[in-house]
Amino acid sequence: MEVAAVLVAAGSGERLGADRPKAFVVVAGRLMLEWSVAAIRAAGIEHIAVALPEGESAPPGCAAVRGGATRSESVRAALARVSGAERVVVHDAARPLVEPDLFTRCLAALSNADAAIAAAPVTDTVKETGADRIVSATLDRSRLWAVQTPQAFRRTSLERALECPEAVIRAATDDSMLIERIGGVVRVVESSPANFKVTTPHDLEVAELLLGRRP
Repeated sequence: MEVAAVLVAAGSGERLGADRPKAFVVVAGRLMLEWSVAAIRAAGIEHIAVALPEGESAPPGCAAVRGGATRSESVRAALARVSGAERVVVHDAARPLVEPDLFTRCLAALSNADAAIAAAPVTDTVKETGADRIVSATLDRSRLWAVQTPQAFRRTSLERALECPEAVIRAATDDSMLIERIGGVVRVVESSPANFKVTTPHDLEVAELLLGRRP
């Protein structure tokens, strides 16, 4: 097994206002996580480990693991279930609009990096403020990227990154931050804003509309 996928599906969905874990909300006739599983398989990745909330089951053909208290704990547990993979791609089940070619491009970009991450160019003007919300700087958006998933990793690099101190791991808002922390090379792979994360009821409505148009 050279390549495997880790699908993080342990989120509660509290901000979505759902009565079940977010990945198990139905969107355009499918469970949210099933859209990502289909995209992963369409990219030619057969081995998939899914980090799940307690009491939920993985789709057929996927390995199920219990999600941890943090994202990194969930990734670590799922990584152990695909122990033979040299390259691993991590994806959020809450991004059901992901296209198969994005997995392929992230994996290809690992040829000269420790991690390759999907990200969309920032198009809005971004300002930095202090706690008082007074603007201290306007950032150069030509150098800014809104990071998404999938994120592809060399297994050895990801395992080393997951050995960072617990305080560092808990402060990380995505897995690639831990690669940065250990001095690894993280390469950006351009994606689209359409690969958004479903977080709010409005996001769910948009995802329903867009996925409903797919064949």
